[in-house]
Amino acid sequence: MADHTDPVRLACRFMQANAHLDIGLSEIAQAARLSSRGLQHAFKRQLGMSPLAYLRTVRLARAHNELRASSPGEKATVNEIARRWHFTHLSRFAAHYQEKYGHYPAETLRECG
Repeated sequence: MADHTDPVRLACRFMQANAHLDIGLSEIAQAARLSSRGLQHAFKRQLGMSPLAYLRTVRLARAHNELRASSPGEKATVNEIARRWHFTHLSRFAAHYQEKYGHYPAETLRECG
């Protein structure tokens, strides 16, 4: 079991806490107390993905939860929610979302909203 000083664990906690902010690899590496390259190697070794891929999964989950929680009167849009979670390319967001959840974000919004 990794201790609380494990760089990957520190980075994951940082991303979970700050996914709503415009953070990138350098901020994540700084929180993990590693160089960007060192963090990328550690993530690949321990999780089989890059730190930014992990951040994308965190943000996808947050966007998914927000889409599911939208109420009919809110008039939330997929674009607004995607941008709130720092997905700037809507088509890429939809593709990642569909790959993870098996359907497109608009379908989630229609079903739940």
